[in-house]
Amino acid sequence: MSINEWHNETLGQKVVEALKKNNFDAIYLANKEEAIDHVLKFISPGMKVGIGGSITLNELELPKKAQEKGAQVLNHNLPDLTPEEKMEIRRQQLLSDVFLCSANGITLDGYLVNIDATGNRTGAMTFGPKKVIIVAGINKICKDAHSALERIQMKTAPKNNKRLNTPNPCTTTGICMDCKGKTRICNIYTIIKRKPVATDISIVLIGQPLGF
Repeated sequence: MSINEWHNETLGQKVVEALKKNNFDAIYLANKEEAIDHVLKFISPGMKVGIGGSITLNELELPKKAQEKGAQVLNHNLPDLTPEEKMEIRRQQLLSDVFLCSANGITLDGYLVNIDATGNRTGAMTFGPKKVIIVAGINKICKDAHSALERIQMKTAPKNNKRLNTPNPCTTTGICMDCKGKTRICNIYTIIKRKPVATDISIVLIGQPLGF
């Protein structure tokens, strides 16, 4: 085991234990292949699988692999969808059998920190789907909620704005400017400290960097 692998596992297991103390189901897996196999165990033919906007899920090819298993994949990120079609899919995701997404930050004390544009991802995380699976790379671990928000402002938000080709100022400055325009995507801020009472959540923490 390399020093990087040792550090990732040591940090990852610490976060998993903290998540479990907060009543989440959580597991640390060393690599992407193990994580993919683990997530697909929850998906069966005919299931409705919602997809939250996530570079991590795309890097793992989970939307494609869920479809290959015979699931009905509800993905509002597909090209050529009208705004009305995207909105309807977002609504359907709230009633999915399994909702897949990532987290913007996971803290050492087992909190989930997220910022959303529309709220479909953060909404589905807390209530609606029968099962929520949050998949995150080791790069999403942060010391606390404050540092998680700083990470989002320094890295996640500017990169997502650039990916989405918004006119927001962070696409020029490379750092959050707390913009006020209608195209702002940092609108809903959530910190989930404990597992929501009526939502079955599993968190898969992967010992490799993934997503933004």
